[in-house]
Amino acid sequence: MSALLSVRAVNVRFDGVTALSDISFDALRGELLGLIGPNGAGKTTLLRVITGVVRPATGTVLLDGVPLDRLPTHARIRRGLALSQQIVTPFRGMTMLDNVALAAGTDKTTSPVKALIHRRRDAELAAGHRLLARLRIDGAAAELPEIQPLGVLKRLELARALALKPKLLLLDEPLAGLNSSEARLLADTIAEINSAGTTVILIEHNLSEVLRVCTRLVVLDNGRKIAEGAPAAVMNDRIVRAAYLGPGADAQPGERHVAA
Repeated sequence: MSALLSVRAVNVRFDGVTALSDISFDALRGELLGLIGPNGAGKTTLLRVITGVVRPATGTVLLDGVPLDRLPTHARIRRGLALSQQIVTPFRGMTMLDNVALAAGTDKTTSPVKALIHRRRDAELAAGHRLLARLRIDGAAAELPEIQPLGVLKRLELARALALKPKLLLLDEPLAGLNSSEARLLADTIAEINSAGTTVILIEHNLSEVLRVCTRLVVLDNGRKIAEGAPAAVMNDRIVRAAYLGPGADAQPGERHVAA
């Protein structure tokens, strides 16, 4: 498989503190890649670099071989990125369906002129219905997000991201706050989305679900990449165990390894 996203030698510093140090990896076309690491590892910072919220001191990000470095976030979204955030923030005064339809109609709202020309939204509403059904929450289509439980809101956030028709779907802790049953069902849905052809990068602390659905892992710790490879090999790596279990694990100080 070829690389859809390439991150090359990315370094990020905040007030003299290094948040990411020389990070490089590829997200291969069609894969479900897990991006994991303990708290403070740099995962969210890396996600913000990819989406353009944080500009790196050095390094580059490419989508389909095209550098994104000079593009603002909205332009990167139009190039094929979509983000489902950990903290769900739908438009609470709009119905569930209208939330998804608005995202589906993003091409019609790039300018006031386009918005005036395209007054009808039948296609966007139809797309919204399909996505809510795909996420198994179409029964709440006419309801407001503010009355929905967290599990439904997480699926709404995913539906809004999919409405952008992304090449690459970035998921920031979509299972956070869910019970084990809800987390398993949503992880299954993410795997189904990936199997249907959408490349996914999953940032998640629920390691049992990450290991169950991801095809490959990249592990960060203290702003550095410490492992990359097949899930079983990565999680058996002593450097990774040391990152999660603490200095009492069996890694040698300063040792770094990339799993095959």
